[in-house]
Amino acid sequence: MKTKSEKKLALEFHPVTPKRWSDFETLFGEKGACGGCWCMLWRLTRKEFEARKGEGNRRAMQGIVNSGEIPGLLVYSGKQPVAWCSVAPRDRFPALERSRVLKKIDDEPVWSVSCFFIHRDFRKQGLGVRILEAVTAYVQKQGGRIVEGYPVEPKKGRTADAFAWTGLASFFRKAGFEECARRSETRPIMRFFV
Repeated sequence: MKTKSEKKLALEFHPVTPKRWSDFETLFGEKGACGGCWCMLWRLTRKEFEARKGEGNRRAMQGIVNSGEIPGLLVYSGKQPVAWCSVAPRDRFPALERSRVLKKIDDEPVWSVSCFFIHRDFRKQGLGVRILEAVTAYVQKQGGRIVEGYPVEPKKGRTADAFAWTGLASFFRKAGFEECARRSETRPIMRFFV
């Protein structure tokens, strides 16, 4: 008999398209996942992000989706959206390049995993690893060769969920990512080669 932690939740992974926009809104809720972010932090300057917080960021993300660009993957348990992962070519996230810690490490074309949002009822069930496995398969289908992530590696054991939105280094490792650079004690740059 399998324990709860050994049972694998049945999941489906789908690109966010206009058809799935309402599911994205349902998952993110009124507050836009975290304080009106709507997963726009890495796509804007800090000033633009703060000025658009909330409804402005929601409209900006909806504009990206309506343009035909795929900003990431939605994760479903049955018909319920339970998680999100932002993944796109790195040039879609100009704020990464402005970061002294997360700037490019070379000129290789990479796809960036910049954000995760997992509904509170589905956290601590191993979804991070499974999401990364789906992301690497998705990037490979898009012709990408390198998937890059910017997880947190807490100094002492755990970190609060609110600070783990770029993922945890431990589940990147479990998904087969390798550390390629570290300019900060707690922020490795990790890659998966498809």
